[in-house]
Amino acid sequence: MAKTIRSTGQVALCQALVDARIKAGLGQEDLAVKLKCHQSLVARIESGQRRVDVVELVVLARAIGFDPFKVLAIVEAATEPDHRI
Repeated sequence: MAKTIRSTGQVALCQALVDARIKAGLGQEDLAVKLKCHQSLVARIESGQRRVDVVELVVLARAIGFDPFKVLAIVEAATEPDHRI
């Protein structure tokens, strides 16, 4: 079983966030401005160095303009059946 921070579900979440940001035509700095945070925070989230909680996922979805339920479906499909907390 993989560590949570590098699990297949976590990797899928990070990639889905990057894909959504790029599809929206936003750079990391653009997203940081919308979120009122530093670009380095966006980079850490996208690289998997910082985890995202459910409330933050909703905030990211609003800022980028994606459906959080679609991202959750991607993560659910990628998460190992025996993954532990």
